[in-house]
Amino acid sequence: MKRSEKIYEYIREYSLSQKKEELQGAIGLDAQEIADALGILRNNVSKELNELHRLDRIVKFRGRPVKYFDKAALEEILGTELGEGPCQYLDVSECQSPEAAEEEVNPFARLIGAERSLSRQVEQAKAAILYPPDGLHTLIVGQTGVGKTLFAHMMFAYGKAMHRFGAEAPFVTFNCADYYNNPQLLISHVFGHQKGAFTGADKDKAGLVEEADGGVLFLDEIHRLPPEGQEMIFYFMDTGTFNRLGETTRSRKAKVLIIGATTEDPDSALTKTFVRRIPNIIKIKPLSERSLVEKIDIIKLLFKEEAQRVKKPVRITVESVKALIGSIGSGNVGQLKSNIKLLCAQAFLNGIDNPDFIEVDFKMLPEGLKDGLLTLSSNRQALAELAQYIAEPLVISPAGGKKATSDEEQGPASFNLYQVVEDKVALLRNEGISADLIKQIVATDVNVYVKELYNKKHSVNMTTRERLLKIVDASLVDFAEQIALFVQKRMNRSYRDRFLYAFSLHLSAFLKRIKAKEVIPYTAEIEGAVPQDSLCLQVAMEIGEKIEAHYFLKVPRVEIEYIALLLESAEDDDLSDRVSIIVATHGTSTATSMVEVAQKLFSSSDINIIAVDMPLETGPQQIMEQMTAMLRAMDCRRGVLILADMGSLCNIGSIISERLKIPVRTLDMVSTPLILEAMRKVDIAGMDLDSIYESLRSFRGYDSVDAGGRRREVDGKPEAIVTICTTGQGAAMKLKALVEDILHHAGRAIEVIPVGLVKLDETLEDLAKDYHIIAAVGMKKPSAPIPFIPLEHLIDGSGEKMLTELVLDSEIAMVPKEKGNMVVQKLCEESLQKFLTYLNPAKVMGVLLEFDRQLEEDLKLHLSNPLKIRLLVHCGCALERIVTRSPLQYKEDKSKVDTVKLEAIKKAARIFEDSLKLHFSEDEYYFMANML
Repeated sequence: MKRSEKIYEYIREYSLSQKKEELQGAIGLDAQEIADALGILRNNVSKELNELHRLDRIVKFRGRPVKYFDKAALEEILGTELGEGPCQYLDVSECQSPEAAEEEVNPFARLIGAERSLSRQVEQAKAAILYPPDGLHTLIVGQTGVGKTLFAHMMFAYGKAMHRFGAEAPFVTFNCADYYNNPQLLISHVFGHQKGAFTGADKDKAGLVEEADGGVLFLDEIHRLPPEGQEMIFYFMDTGTFNRLGETTRSRKAKVLIIGATTEDPDSALTKTFVRRIPNIIKIKPLSERSLVEKIDIIKLLFKEEAQRVKKPVRITVESVKALIGSIGSGNVGQLKSNIKLLCAQAFLNGIDNPDFIEVDFKMLPEGLKDGLLTLSSNRQALAELAQYIAEPLVISPAGGKKATSDEEQGPASFNLYQVVEDKVALLRNEGISADLIKQIVATDVNVYVKELYNKKHSVNMTTRERLLKIVDASLVDFAEQIALFVQKRMNRSYRDRFLYAFSLHLSAFLKRIKAKEVIPYTAEIEGAVPQDSLCLQVAMEIGEKIEAHYFLKVPRVEIEYIALLLESAEDDDLSDRVSIIVATHGTSTATSMVEVAQKLFSSSDINIIAVDMPLETGPQQIMEQMTAMLRAMDCRRGVLILADMGSLCNIGSIISERLKIPVRTLDMVSTPLILEAMRKVDIAGMDLDSIYESLRSFRGYDSVDAGGRRREVDGKPEAIVTICTTGQGAAMKLKALVEDILHHAGRAIEVIPVGLVKLDETLEDLAKDYHIIAAVGMKKPSAPIPFIPLEHLIDGSGEKMLTELVLDSEIAMVPKEKGNMVVQKLCEESLQKFLTYLNPAKVMGVLLEFDRQLEEDLKLHLSNPLKIRLLVHCGCALERIVTRSPLQYKEDKSKVDTVKLEAIKKAARIFEDSLKLHFSEDEYYFMANML
């Protein structure tokens, strides 16, 4: 039987079993119920249901979720024919509850507070929709998270219910923040453009105003519109006419109701002329100002959503409800929803043995929420009022006892390594992939999954332990921390927070399976994904033994394989080739603050640097033990540089060195510039500990010439580099800018002086009286014994390396670790400035360079600078073409393009999808491959 027929028969059998008196309230089956009953993926069920509805075999009923019923059976029950054609959201009074009927004519009926604190706002909204002839343009004002977008959607739904909008009328959303600093792009996006209006506009394009014709254009964050954008919008509101970008007359017309939303005061954030054109301003109260009854109703609604997700009732203690109400602040409903999601996630894990319900207890609340109980307790009137409504624990059941159909992410508790493997193996099996290849793909997939999981959940405001304690039992986290320390020592690698996070969640899932007596899936496919002779597998076996001893259970072999996969995937970035830095100061948070500032200024988290704060009441011995423990958890074989402020902190380096058998050097009088310079030395120059130490001993901070560089003198003269061209004006000035970028990248502040060919040697002699000239760059080699870098060498890349060697400290004599080619970057930026209209070359340049790095690494080749510049400029223009939707077409023979290069380009281009959310067309890949 075909899948669609199988689904239809299930709906028909259900429909025939119903009676007319049973059709009050919720009727029919939703997609998730059918999927669960028949074991079919929900998205496949939805696809077949839409097709059955199009064929007029089933009907839909309004609601959340949408319900489906057999049409013939319904006609038989009602004793009337429903007519021909698909019956969308059937309106049969005998089949509707009073509540459903009210919602149909008044969507605001389901808005909590519509008849209380928001009654005036609802009346304003209704009046705005019904006001003749076409409604009133409206501005919704309120704090973040109060529900402005929801309110706008309800206004639109009310307009459809009152037949002010057609059944197919559009609701178009536009976030003004996306284009607030680019009026030209704003015009094109909102009003469209004409062919030839700008480079790449090879066809006419309609804007959002035309798309919203006959409906609503919702302008979110409207306060971010620049004055030019406000002027365009209010002219359209005044006249109903507009023109596309490139057209000279406003001859186009559209009937659009404008609804704006802002968190700011309209009188200060918007122009006066714009505000005058929006006669209806609706102010939504923050949640803290809503009535107690409404707060309780909102909490119940949010818990009901979670109950639907976990398919169990949720029991919330009275103290927990009080704490949630007392903690309501500026976060409004959005923050409250996040808090409830986290609480339910933890309650779900804690209650895996309870088939009846999950419980949110006061003990499991984080400290910030617990303080809400104290806040509420200080308000006796509110506490007494609350006692009238909640005298015993709340029990919130799923709607109809059914599972919710929302596809939203279910938070951290949804981590499931088994499911990752199970889904991937099932997919690959269906494609006929061999078992060996499946193992390789699974290992790679798990690696990516674990890294993305931790990076996504990482928060600078919470430690890994704090985040875990929100969703995992404290005793399990304690055991996981012991395992993490064991792994660091056993593997001698940089396993830290990422492994702790992934292992804790996976162990929780494993214990849940054991208690539920569920079989771990796909034993055959997972075995062998990690090589049998690898250290990861050996350590996984030892971890298995520790789990068995701790939890008194048997760990199956396949679980060992899963743990080995985690070990292989959760390894932090290898920092073993760098010196580690400790910043240690007196005070409760001085070192921490200095390190945080330095990391932000340096724009890198790759440096192995830690902060140690020493409160005045803490003894040196305690701090030394703390430092030793921290360093044991790090890979610091290249040595440790201690940057201390004074006193005992400057004298413990030798003891740590003896204990850990690693080299340690200490510098006193620590400052933020000293930390920055140490980070630069470690990261850019790739220097050893002694070289860093010696070079920093004479460091006295950055001077005013360059905040990131260092100026020094030779024989009492400042250093200088000369750039040479015919006149000393055109090319020499360009060279000057290139050289200054290279110097800045190397961390040096050296004056660059452009000179001409006329009387070159005499000019250099005069300069030598005031400067120590360390290099000349340009078109002609001077007669003087000065290191010379020809112009062509600077362009092809070798000259940049030579110049960097020259300007580094003479006692180091090392080449800096490559961080990108400044010549390529500068020339690409200049070219892209000419070609790009919408994209900012300076902002996309970093992504383009990373694309090039990945491409060269995959192809194992080094592109010449000219070819690299050509490729990156083409790539930047291709990104612009994606924005303007004007891709090129490759008309040459595609079979002649090197497939290895093509695949490498596609792989490297993923950086654009991840960082810019832009996807190249297939033809663009062929153009780039043809260049190589």
